[in-house]
Amino acid sequence: MSKKYVYLFSEGNANMRELLGGKGANLAEMTNIGLPVPQGFTITTEACTQYYEDGRKISPEIQAEIMEYITKMEGITGKKFGDLENPLLVSVRSGARASMPGMMDTILNLGLNEDVVEVMAKKSGNPRWAWDCYRRFIQMYSDVVMEVGKKYFEQLIDQMKEARGVTQDVELTAEDLKELAGQFKAEYKSKIGTDFPTDPKEQLMGAVQAVFRSWDNPRANVYRRDNDIPYSWGTAVNVQSMAFGNMGDDCGTGVAFTRNPATGEKKLFGEFLTNAQGEDVVAGVRTPMPISQMAEKFPEAFAQFQNVCHLLENHYHDMQDMEFTVENGRLYMLQTRNGKRTPAAALKIACDLVDEGQISEKQAVAMIDPRSLDTLLHPQFDAEVLKKTPVIGSALAASPGAACGKIVFTADDAKAWAERGEKVVLVRLETSPEDIEGMKAAQGILTVRGGMTSHAAVVARGMGTCCVSGCGAIKMDEENKCFELGGKVFHEGDWLSLDGSTGKIYDGAIPTVDASIGGEFGRVMGWADKYRRLKVRTNADTPHDAAQARTFGAEGIGLCRTEHMFFDEDRIPAIREMICSDTVEQREKALAKLEPMQQGDFEGIYEAMEGLPVTIRFLDPPLHEFVPTEEADIEKLAADMGKTVTEIKAIIAGLHEFNPMMGHRGCRLAVTYPEIAAMQTRAVIKAALNVQAKHPDWTMVPEIMIPLVGEVKELKYVKSVVVETADKLIKEAGSDMKYLVGTMIEIPRAALTADEIAKQADFFSFGTNDLTQMTFGFSRDDAGKFLDAYYDRKIYENDPFAKLDQTGVGRLVDMACKLGRKTNPDLHLGICGEHGGDPSSVEFCHRTGLDYVSCSPFRVPIARLAAAQAAIKDAQ
Repeated sequence: MSKKYVYLFSEGNANMRELLGGKGANLAEMTNIGLPVPQGFTITTEACTQYYEDGRKISPEIQAEIMEYITKMEGITGKKFGDLENPLLVSVRSGARASMPGMMDTILNLGLNEDVVEVMAKKSGNPRWAWDCYRRFIQMYSDVVMEVGKKYFEQLIDQMKEARGVTQDVELTAEDLKELAGQFKAEYKSKIGTDFPTDPKEQLMGAVQAVFRSWDNPRANVYRRDNDIPYSWGTAVNVQSMAFGNMGDDCGTGVAFTRNPATGEKKLFGEFLTNAQGEDVVAGVRTPMPISQMAEKFPEAFAQFQNVCHLLENHYHDMQDMEFTVENGRLYMLQTRNGKRTPAAALKIACDLVDEGQISEKQAVAMIDPRSLDTLLHPQFDAEVLKKTPVIGSALAASPGAACGKIVFTADDAKAWAERGEKVVLVRLETSPEDIEGMKAAQGILTVRGGMTSHAAVVARGMGTCCVSGCGAIKMDEENKCFELGGKVFHEGDWLSLDGSTGKIYDGAIPTVDASIGGEFGRVMGWADKYRRLKVRTNADTPHDAAQARTFGAEGIGLCRTEHMFFDEDRIPAIREMICSDTVEQREKALAKLEPMQQGDFEGIYEAMEGLPVTIRFLDPPLHEFVPTEEADIEKLAADMGKTVTEIKAIIAGLHEFNPMMGHRGCRLAVTYPEIAAMQTRAVIKAALNVQAKHPDWTMVPEIMIPLVGEVKELKYVKSVVVETADKLIKEAGSDMKYLVGTMIEIPRAALTADEIAKQADFFSFGTNDLTQMTFGFSRDDAGKFLDAYYDRKIYENDPFAKLDQTGVGRLVDMACKLGRKTNPDLHLGICGEHGGDPSSVEFCHRTGLDYVSCSPFRVPIARLAAAQAAIKDAQ
């Protein structure tokens, strides 16, 4: 039999996500449990992949199968497409494997034309409803399928309301809506050049094709890149018979969560609109009422809905996000999925579900997105200043956190201002999916319309960005880039502060304070530590950063960059003096000034880490980074060195390199000037001996890392300088302190000859930033200029500097681990590039057998959780 591309809801189940997408699998599951789901079918993700393989065409074979299932659906519902007795109307929705809110487009009321509308108006005795459905369908189909912008239709609606002297869509009469439908079709023809399609089957194929096409729209691509969703997955399409929430006052539509997605509280949370269709709630066009009021309007449907909520949560063992419609007092379930939630809510829900006996500790650890922890560790407003600052407005607290920035009115401006280093707050009437990049760039988002489940709210919660939505008190003037609130006019560039946890809006900039972490965070981290194998260290160059990382659970330092200590005002003269020296003696004299400063730094870091391992990387950057560029500084250096300005300028010119990244840096500096390595060794060993003497109960084992080795003889030479210097100091101190000498693997040749290098090394630490640059052959600083073109053309799916390239760079890492352990079974293995805090890269490190990952302090909790998830996944 040929491949099956279409499944009835009754043929699927929750385990078929890969084929049916999340929405389709859950509709099938709800059908199996016996919930009231309007029936329909799902066109699989494989049909989407096939569409792209066939040059963006739906093959005749798949079209025939869709038509066959339309016939089956007509049999189930007893209604027929385009029929004048009992017409079938459907919704067409996308549904990928992973939930992508607002990314893919929905079409309601498909199957309508002038004849069918007349039939519906007569049969229902409700012409207003019939014409409302038709004008909505024309608007959605034009926008989603034919890509005529929504705004043209919204302008026509606004003109009609103005002409009739009304403010709400629901106040327009059947005649008004009929006239509007005519205007919409004329608008369609003027933009597209052909009449609006009347054949339901043609409408359906257009809609299915639009869903497939939207898998590749720019906003879907951005969302996928941010959330590690592969392009190859494709999306499914769900065709479902319509339930109508807009037939009158005994109808309505709603979105609800079984627990509060902002706080995690175990209480039904959501919104409901009477006489409306689903997109009204989500798009935030009308501001809805809380779900609790539904009990008064529709007591029977509400009681049934509460049972459904209970049933679904017990079935999925997670908080559910549901869409539903009430038609003539009867409840219909349109979708359920595991709800998106704030990081704080995610921790609370996970802990509560464990306490309720719904899930195990391991399941709790596995259900939290490690990247979401980032926002928990981020600032809140300073409470003292907050009390004294007047509140100018308040609205819905849609996504927590504190944000202050300069006001901008468009997503493009938000992106442009942020790129030049400005902090911005994006203020919009409402956001739509094309605003995603501006939303990412903003510190916070403020919208005039929309509820807690509007696009702005859902996307901001997912990104961990502060958002306040539905502030109807704002008088917006987008054209002149200003708005009025609390009796004051705010212009572009004015400062504004938002509190996404309370929904309050403040005039001006309020200082923020660091986040404090609650008990649930500690519980979940405790479980993570119980199940992970990988150790987690931090990259820290100062005692302050080291102490910060310790509070987040770091188990050592995997990278301490010594050059960062040289840029202080009191130190830079000494390093410049060393660079401009003519003889070894002059260089050693200059280095002797730096040594006590370096030693003091290392003692501070050792103290902060309380005896945990600390890996100190020797000087890495090219020397030209330290020389002066300002005329006054050059003159001062000449005077200090007893040289002429011309001589100093000649030395500086001599340090110029055409490609500094591959120039005179790393271990090459120590080969040329071994006295630098000797000074740094003295500082490391003396600091360790002093701290060991102060804390006899600690076991100090300093780890010295030689950077940028590509040839074993380089390492052997520099190591001989280190060992000679260190052994002498330890012997003089009468100590038996041990120390390790290892190298950073950041040159492909080092990975290829790792078996030889391992004979001279106690540990390898993978510097995946440079290893990525050298493997790809492009520089991290310049790649931004062309990577977007690579994403657009699907050459790369994500930034190889943010997420480890497991196919190429990963193969080198894997090879180096295996080769190294073959000749040195005791070799320690770690990673200290920024990839150490990326969850998918951490999982790779776990699989490859590394001993630890090291990342920036704020990403330590992310790495701890990701390491536990990798171990749990591995055990399964």
